[in-house]
Amino acid sequence: MPSAWLLPEHIADVLPAQARHIEKLRRGWLDMACSYGFELVMPPLLEYLDSLLSGTSRALDLKTFKLVDQLDGRALGVRADSTPQAARIDAHLLNRRGVTRLCYCGPVLHTQPAGPRASREPLQWGAEIYGHSGLEADLEVLDLALDGLRHAGLGAITLDLGHAGILRGLLNGMPFEPMQLASLHDALARKDADLLARLTSTWPEPSRQGLHSLLHLYGGADILQTAASALPAQPLIAEALSDLCWLANHLQLAHPDVHLGFDLADPGRYAYYSGAHFAIYVPGASDQLVSGGRYDAVGAAFGRKRPAVGFGLDLKALAQHVQAPPPAAAIRAPWSDDAALRATVRRLREQGESVVCMLPGHALEGQEFNCDRELVAAGDQWVVRAL
Repeated sequence: MPSAWLLPEHIADVLPAQARHIEKLRRGWLDMACSYGFELVMPPLLEYLDSLLSGTSRALDLKTFKLVDQLDGRALGVRADSTPQAARIDAHLLNRRGVTRLCYCGPVLHTQPAGPRASREPLQWGAEIYGHSGLEADLEVLDLALDGLRHAGLGAITLDLGHAGILRGLLNGMPFEPMQLASLHDALARKDADLLARLTSTWPEPSRQGLHSLLHLYGGADILQTAASALPAQPLIAEALSDLCWLANHLQLAHPDVHLGFDLADPGRYAYYSGAHFAIYVPGASDQLVSGGRYDAVGAAFGRKRPAVGFGLDLKALAQHVQAPPPAAAIRAPWSDDAALRATVRRLREQGESVVCMLPGHALEGQEFNCDRELVAAGDQWVVRAL
């Protein structure tokens, strides 16, 4: 029989050193977002399923754990992505007229891991801007994502850009089923020319040729000029390429050290993207660390269609690629009911110091803390002395 205390596959406890590392990253991202003017929200871990999946893709549906509420018998879902929840909060609870900037951090749960070594319980940190349709909002979330990664200590960052408008332009007027669209996204993401040919075998030649051209439209900034010649002269496509060019120019000025690339066949991680979308990679990571983009249609499912753009990342995955800082320096203190000692310990903690009291019979413990000082008696006072 399996052990009663074994955890499900791709689910793991986070032990003290790693938890301290992740928490430091979380605080750093929240402070960075606050400096941009983002407000923190805390959506619930589960919701009614019809609300949780409103306006989302089939891929997110398949990732979502489902259960029945024992109070009312309705179907519930454990969130697999907090973006729809933030859109619901903006649309229904805040209901502001102007720009709203929201950020959040909490666990999400996936039915399947994203990769062989991925957790099914990521700690998702995300930020969203609502109410502005211009590219200025897209640029702001990109700035925040890149600044957050740098603040965490990462370099050699690669940013890949794509745009949902290109595929939407190529499919304009074409009849297809939702399942066929999902297969088409998969074929484009995997650069599978054979599957793409089978899916589009009955389509008009211009649409087929345009879709097959996408498979080769990836690379540096020059790929945008190539795409303008290779793709049909269609308004949605022209607007998408113009958006990407604008973003690229501003990103190169503000972040000259970031390697900028484009993949015009990539539909993005979620099908709800409606404009520019992006993925960020760092050396040593087998998958993207950050993903995001514009998703103007998600709020429509909640009765209020608002321009929206944002991104998310898994802090657990990020922590694996960032060097953990050493534990903060601490003060070791003996345990005693001496009033002066206890008052000194309280005062030091109020001043921001970490004071670890050695409980009776455990004087040699505490090595897991970086105790570089100790409290010792000096007459009728207690003083801090270097170890």
